Amino acid sequence: MLAPTAEDPAAAARPELLALIGRTPLARITAALPGPHPGFFAKLEGLGAGGMKARAAVAMLLGARERGELAPGAPVVESTSGTLGIGLAFAGQAIGHPVVLVCDAELEPAMRQLLRAHGARLEIVERPAPRGGWQAARIARLRQVRAALPGAYWPDQYNNPDNRAGYASLAAELAGQLDHLDVLVCSVGTGGHSAGMIGPLRRQWPALRLIGVDATGSTIFGQPARPRLMRGLGSSIHPRNVAYRAFDEVHWVGPAESADACRRLARSNFVSGGWSTGAVARVAAWAARVQPGAVVATVFPDGPHRYLASIYDDAFTTAHGIDPARAATRPVEIPHPTAVEATGWARCRTVIDPLETAP
Repeated sequence: MLAPTAEDPAAAARPELLALIGRTPLARITAALPGPHPGFFAKLEGLGAGGMKARAAVAMLLGARERGELAPGAPVVESTSGTLGIGLAFAGQAIGHPVVLVCDAELEPAMRQLLRAHGARLEIVERPAPRGGWQAARIARLRQVRAALPGAYWPDQYNNPDNRAGYASLAAELAGQLDHLDVLVCSVGTGGHSAGMIGPLRRQWPALRLIGVDATGSTIFGQPARPRLMRGLGSSIHPRNVAYRAFDEVHWVGPAESADACRRLARSNFVSGGWSTGAVARVAAWAARVQPGAVVATVFPDGPHRYLASIYDDAFTTAHGIDPARAATRPVEIPHPTAVEATGWARCRTVIDPLETAP
């Protein structure tokens, strides 16, 4: 596909859409994951317009507008594995900007159709980069696309502090829905929602523990880079938005554990989602089980619909060697992120910033 030009008509702003962001329900999750547990709370961000990342997308575009980095009607170009793309498509409509998304060949056909239906233009990268995988390849294409679009703005979700700021509303909603909170479990991709939530929530509950949930094969917390099947969770780069010092521990979760949790949620709680949802649900249930009496909460970033042909498809899981029935029931303890490579569900109570500890 050729790089887009700047000849597209400026998008008309629809600021009334901004009223649709947030105010998502808080569900009590009691499904066996995989065994019984006392229950935990989950913010169902998939039921909000644009999903969880609409909060970050709107914050990044409005912040750029206020600083003069994004001119009215100028195009917005970003790299995404899909979820932020939906949020940016929403933000583009609401604020009035055409959106160009650089995606990769592993983006599901249904998600491509959905993004285009919402008015986004897609640039598809066909091969991963030798170093940095799909993310590095998307960033390289993004730079080419941006150069062909005068005045285009790149939010740079992994390093933009407005990403974090967008989740202040999520923290405020959760604080208003709970009387107390002991443990917050957050998936980590860009690092935005964990960094944006933990400050406000710890001001209300100073003893609040933060558990990060990463994917096996992700480099965020110091593990070696490996190909990752789970989209939207983990990273092949080191996002500057990750608030490493805020985490009390980190868990790496594999596809089998996530897929099993998603299917159990769908069968027993009638709420579910994608890879990130399954991973945080697995860890939140574990946290509730090992800390009796603790109030545990997490965020389900999206719903299940984009994953019908993957997580919920037996042919897909079989083809990729995923057997949800054989998923781990508890994490393996490792002493340090660099001591052992996590190939399945693992837990570490030492959290490092790989860029600070690199030789």
